[in-house]
Amino acid sequence: MDKVVIITGGSRGIGAATALLAAAQGYRICINYQADEDAAHRVLEQVRALGAQAIAVRADVSIEDEVIGLFHRVDNELGRVTALVNNAGTVGHKSRVDEMSEFRILKTLKTNVLGPILCAKHALLRMSPKHGGQGGSIVNVSSAAARLGAPGEYVDYAASKGALDTFTLGLSKEVAGEGIRVNGVRPGFIFTEFHALSGDPDRVSKLEPGIPMARGGRAEEVAEGIIWLLSDKASYATGTFIDLAGGR
Repeated sequence: MDKVVIITGGSRGIGAATALLAAAQGYRICINYQADEDAAHRVLEQVRALGAQAIAVRADVSIEDEVIGLFHRVDNELGRVTALVNNAGTVGHKSRVDEMSEFRILKTLKTNVLGPILCAKHALLRMSPKHGGQGGSIVNVSSAAARLGAPGEYVDYAASKGALDTFTLGLSKEVAGEGIRVNGVRPGFIFTEFHALSGDPDRVSKLEPGIPMARGGRAEEVAEGIIWLLSDKASYATGTFIDLAGGR
């Protein structure tokens, strides 16, 4: 079966690292992005240089019409999707709950919860034998914050990732008999541009002394876990999580 993967938020960080590793594993790759076209096309060039067939598609995954357009592009240009990495996410500036605006909370929940659910829905419409598919694999990128709560920083983000974990568990059981596996990874402090969204780009370096392994993680280390869960090497794993947080 041809391997076709959609990686949401694939223009940087963990998503970009996953795209590069997927290219080395023989996947056809869709790099989804929302805003940074230049970054997406830089990753696209790197992926193609590795010999992979790939496209970059702009879409806001929290809007179903745009998700539909994303999947149609993949259908037409790469083929039926067999793997989905729900990696797109956002976080607000460090804040207590009593300082958070409704807009901030809704944006976080739409991107981090609604987006993965919508993308999973349209992946299932292609993966499930009920719709002519031959199975597939979904990996949801959660966070160690789902276990730790992120008090005094971004409880809304932690809550959104907790919801994503629950979705991962429920969906894994719902489609286990259809040849579709659904798993998650929970990164901790990883050196990516993501922390700039919270207003603290140097956050990982500052917090390294509190990590049991005494260092931040690399996007490539998370990508290894994602690609393993997508692969047949993880053929008996569903509804499970790999914690990639240096011991936190």
